[in-house]
Amino acid sequence: MNRYVGAIDQGTTSTRFMVFDHSGTVVARHQLEHSQIMPRPGWVEHNPDEIWERTRTVVKTALSLADLTADDLAAIGVTNQRETTVVWNRRTGRPYGNAIVWQDTRTDRIIADLDAAGHSALIREKTGLPPAPYFSGGKLKWILDNVAGVRADAERGDALFGTLDSWLIWNLTGGVHVTDPTNASRTMLMDLETLDWDDELLAIFGIPRAMLPTIAPSANPGLFGTTKPDGPFKGSVPIAGVLGDQQAAGVGQVCFRPGEAKNTYGTGNFLMLNTGTEIVRSNHGLITTVAYQFGDDKPAYALEGSIAVTGSAVQWLRDQMGIIAGAAQIEDLAGQVADSGGVYFVPAFSGLFAPYWRPDARGAVVGLSRYSNNAHLARATLESIAYQTRDVVEAMQRDAGVALATLRVDGGVTVNQLAMQIQADLLGVAVSRPVVTETTALGAAYAAGLAVGFWHSTDELLDNWSEDVRWYPTWSQERREHGYRRWLKAVERTLDWAEI
Repeated sequence: MNRYVGAIDQGTTSTRFMVFDHSGTVVARHQLEHSQIMPRPGWVEHNPDEIWERTRTVVKTALSLADLTADDLAAIGVTNQRETTVVWNRRTGRPYGNAIVWQDTRTDRIIADLDAAGHSALIREKTGLPPAPYFSGGKLKWILDNVAGVRADAERGDALFGTLDSWLIWNLTGGVHVTDPTNASRTMLMDLETLDWDDELLAIFGIPRAMLPTIAPSANPGLFGTTKPDGPFKGSVPIAGVLGDQQAAGVGQVCFRPGEAKNTYGTGNFLMLNTGTEIVRSNHGLITTVAYQFGDDKPAYALEGSIAVTGSAVQWLRDQMGIIAGAAQIEDLAGQVADSGGVYFVPAFSGLFAPYWRPDARGAVVGLSRYSNNAHLARATLESIAYQTRDVVEAMQRDAGVALATLRVDGGVTVNQLAMQIQADLLGVAVSRPVVTETTALGAAYAAGLAVGFWHSTDELLDNWSEDVRWYPTWSQERREHGYRRWLKAVERTLDWAEI
C-alpha cells in the first residue's frame, strides 16, 4: 500500500496526472489539452470548469490504465501555471467567468496607472516583482472592476481568488482555500520576507483580504487537505505538496544548492537560479521569487527570467501560419537549412518579459529577402527560443556574479535535438537533459512525498537524478557574438509598437 506519489500538473495548454515510484520513475500518466480562448487581441482566457473536468478525467484515466487506486498513493502534489487568475463564489463553487491567463495583457493600463501613482518601487521592494500585466494582482483588480457583482460579493466574503492550484484544491477537497508561497509570490500581493499577504499592497490594488487563500509551505506536513471520496480519486488521498510550475521544475531538477539553475521550455521559457535563503534583488530585469519552502524550514529563494513566448511560437507556426502540421515537424523543416539566412523572429506576442519588461513590444520578423523561405522562418523560430534564453542568462550572470557552467533543461521543446544544439551554440555552454524530463510533475510529487515521509530528505532525491543527453557548443565565439548582436537589433524593432 502507498507505494507511489501522484502529481497533478495543470499547465497553460494541458493538464496531466502522473504517478511516480520511489526512484522517480513514471508508472502512470494521462494528459489532455484544454481550449485557448482569445476573445480580443491581447486577451487570453481559460475555462476553469473545463480545466477541472480535464483534471478529473486525467486522474481517473491514469489510475485506471495502471490499475491503481487511492490506496496505492501516499500523497499527491499539485503544480500549476502560476499567474493565471480565477475568481469563484464561495457558496456555489461557480467561477464568475473565464480565468485570465498569465499571457493576457488587458491590464496594461492598470500597471501604467500604478507606475504613474508612484507605487512601482514599493511593489518591487516588497514582492521582488516588476509591476507587469504578467502577474495576478492586476488581473484580480481588473475582474473586481469589470465583472458585475464580483466586488460586492468580495466585500461580503463570498468571492474567492486563486491561481489554478487553489481552484483545483478547492474542488478536490470540497472547499479548502489554500495556496503556497511560490504561487503567492507571483501575485504582487505577498511580502517576500514575511510570506504573507501585505495590507499596503492590498490597499494599492483595492483587493479585499477575505478573497485570498491561506499560504502554507510548499511541502506541507499539515496537508493542504484530503481528496473527497466521491471525487476522481475515489478515496481520501493527502494533498501534501503545492508548487508553481517553474519552481516545481527546479525541485524536479534537484536544484537545491545556491548557484544551481534550470531552464524549462514550455509555452514560454523559465530560467531559475537558486540563491538559497538569501533574497537577491535584481538590477538587470529579473524576478526575485520564492523557490520553495519545505515544512518549517526557511524558504529558498531564486532569481528567475520569465519569457512569454517560446514553445507557443512553434504553435503559432502550426495553428496561425500553417507552415507545419505538427510541432514535431519543425525540427525537420528547420534542419533543411544551415542557418536562418539572416532572418530573426522576435515573438513578442504578449510584449517582452524578462529582462526587458516592455508590454508595448509586439512580434516582428526582420531580415527577410527573396531568398527567405519556410525553413528559414522555422530555423529563426528555434533560434528565438535560444536567443531569449541568452538574454536572461546574461542578466542572471550580472545579478548573481556567477558564470553558468552547464544549463539543466526540461520541458517539451527539449525533445527537439536541433533546438537544444542551437541553445548550446548560442550560450557557449553545455546543455544537459535528465532521463526523467517530466520535471514539473516530478517536483510536485517530490514536495508531497517529502511532506509525508515517502522520501526522507532531499539527498534521496539527488540520488534519483541522472543525465540522459548532453549537447556541447560547436559555434565559434565570433559567430555566436555576431548572431547575438543582430538579435539585439531585432529586439529593438519590436519596441514602442503597442500604444498603452
